[in-house]
Amino acid sequence: MTHDDRPAPGRVGATYRVQVRPGFDLDTTAGLVDYLADLGVTHLYSAPLLTATPGSAHGYDVVDHRAVNPELGGEAARVRLVRALRAAGLGLVVDIVPNHVGVARPAANPAWWDVLRRGRSSAYAPWFDIDWERGRLLLPVLADDPAAPDDLKLVDGELRYHEHRFPIADGTGEGTPAEVHDRQHYELVSWRRGDTDLTYRRFFAVSDLAGLRVEDPEVFAATHAEVLRWVAAGEVDGIRVDHPDGLRDPAGYLARLREATGDAWLIVEKILEYGEELPDWPVDGTTGYDALAPVCGLFVDGSAEGHFTALDTRLTGRHTSWQDLTHDTKWEAATRLLATELTRLAALLPELAPEVARAALAELAACFPVYRGYPPQGARHLAVARAEAGRRRPDLAGALDAVTRRLREPGDELARRFPQLTGAVMAKGVEDTAYYRWSRFVALNEVGGTPAHFGVAPAEFHRFVAARQARWPASMTTLATHDTKRGEDVRARLAVLSELPGRWAERVEAWTAAAPLPDPAFAHLLWQTAVGAWPIERDRLHAYAEKAAREASVATSWAEPDAGFEDAMHALVDRMYDDPTLHAELTAFATEITPAGWSNSLGQKLVQLAMPGVPDTYQGTELWDNSLVDPDNRRPVDFAVRRELLARLDGGWRPAVDAEGAAKLLVVARTLRLRRDHPELFGGYRPVPATGRAAAHAVAFDTGGAVAVATRLPLGLARAGGWGDTSLTLPVHEMTELFTGRVYSDPQVSLTDLLTTFPVALLVPSDSVEAAS
Repeated sequence: MTHDDRPAPGRVGATYRVQVRPGFDLDTTAGLVDYLADLGVTHLYSAPLLTATPGSAHGYDVVDHRAVNPELGGEAARVRLVRALRAAGLGLVVDIVPNHVGVARPAANPAWWDVLRRGRSSAYAPWFDIDWERGRLLLPVLADDPAAPDDLKLVDGELRYHEHRFPIADGTGEGTPAEVHDRQHYELVSWRRGDTDLTYRRFFAVSDLAGLRVEDPEVFAATHAEVLRWVAAGEVDGIRVDHPDGLRDPAGYLARLREATGDAWLIVEKILEYGEELPDWPVDGTTGYDALAPVCGLFVDGSAEGHFTALDTRLTGRHTSWQDLTHDTKWEAATRLLATELTRLAALLPELAPEVARAALAELAACFPVYRGYPPQGARHLAVARAEAGRRRPDLAGALDAVTRRLREPGDELARRFPQLTGAVMAKGVEDTAYYRWSRFVALNEVGGTPAHFGVAPAEFHRFVAARQARWPASMTTLATHDTKRGEDVRARLAVLSELPGRWAERVEAWTAAAPLPDPAFAHLLWQTAVGAWPIERDRLHAYAEKAAREASVATSWAEPDAGFEDAMHALVDRMYDDPTLHAELTAFATEITPAGWSNSLGQKLVQLAMPGVPDTYQGTELWDNSLVDPDNRRPVDFAVRRELLARLDGGWRPAVDAEGAAKLLVVARTLRLRRDHPELFGGYRPVPATGRAAAHAVAFDTGGAVAVATRLPLGLARAGGWGDTSLTLPVHEMTELFTGRVYSDPQVSLTDLLTTFPVALLVPSDSVEAAS
């Protein structure tokens, strides 16, 4: 199906993401329906609903595709949720996971359990991407201890290793546990072998998630039947596809899914590098990371890049190249975390010595400029990777040519599997490693963006949105997800640092001198994070610091934790709270930049909600949100507070921009209600230029009837003396500003007047006001 043959956008107008999970089940979610309707969204956007590993907090480890997770309330609770949504005029968007299943607890996954029991003869063996030619199925569960096999036991006809349970093949259960183990279709090995020589494809480097072969029509049918039943019954209006880059044939899979779902809204979690185009797939767009980066970048002062580069050099004692850093972290990911996948690919190159094949493949993956290449752009991406790999490793020229020739053959097994490696290398090497090592300015270290692209000018933003409106008008927009590295308001406050690079350098250099850490780059990341999220509970900052340091894998790591460094790191976090001087200075600085951070937060929120696309609001972010990386951003949300504030707003209360966050809720609710009740006002996009001395501090656009206006770089605006003579020309004679209720009859509107109460404005023709307010 070509781009032009895709079904017209459906009824999905705006979504609200809820992390449905044990402890916040489907019935609890149904209790939010009246609030979500009042907020103005059209659809609940749910985390995966199928049966997941018992106790799963996220649902991306599905173990049984035949039923709704009983820990969420099961099928009966799903039906109750759908009825509640329909009664309120809302719809449902569900998340599906075609790439992998959970195998951490084999007994919970009937298909995996049968494969372990019967091996290649299992009816489910074709479901999984297992290299049976290399021998038994390796399961990395044993402790890193030579005596670990001695802990195997035979219990109730199963092999047990502590809490782990495994089946026993028919006729193989006699003898000692070790003897029984040696007769199985699987072999229990040290957990450390998970990254080196497994025999099944995984999700990234997660051995508890085994890859599925959904390219097989029978596997597709079996794993999608239940969700497709919901779609056919009219109970699901949209589907979010998790990680299509991991699939063997994403385009073929999406064509099959589109055929099965008809005109349902279909979006994909496709991570595009900055400037990369979405392939011409039969989908409605992405999950919004491609919008997140330019929206946030609007509020970063690009002129500060040199200052932050110099600061980074002073703090670390060296100049760091983003290109070289990401090459090295991707190489590490390919050769260490993903060594088992690399070995499997190298075996497909018998014409080369194994170590040469591994080196050439790893170098190409490390130099590949995007997650994964797709026709026709894929050939260009491969050429870029080959040229860069040759520059870095001229000694591998012959091997690189041999590998590249094979990768250019569409039917070659190596060409089909290599793209599954490059996506994993990018994710693990850049997002999960380099983003924690490169701390020049961490507001930019976000999925879908690039820390090397320092800020987005309004003209660049307008070009991006116009192109997006033309090609993907129903694509999702977002500012936060469960995968973002920092909450949207943390990034908004950190963006303020770009307006006072000198002040920030003075502060952080003083703090790092007073409380040094052996890894100065990580210390800079930690101080920025603290300032961006302050005040933050001590235990949350400790948990973040530990995860971030281990992800960086410089002074400590998940595989080899360094107790000395981690003790020093935790001591630094404690000093932020316990040292009177440091605590006072940190609090004072965070307090100083918070008002400008609020301005940025409101600005980016309005831009994201009003721009073309289907805006998503991640749970809880309609108020100020200082979340950090998962699992911090999955914390429980106090919906009672949000209900009460929304009721007060609807009762006529007009908040100030303050710590309560009601101003953000006002912006969210008024904008979403306008989109819901007057979709005819959101069919286009046209920049509205400001004129006057402070024009560079305004970003404004006409959505096809409404005009959104946001303040950018608020500290610079204040230093310049405010808006002064800066004004906008409105397209309609009489327009009402939705957040204040003020009416403007003169087409020439002063920004001093328009933005005196809030740093943002949403103007609509006055006859459209009643329904939106």
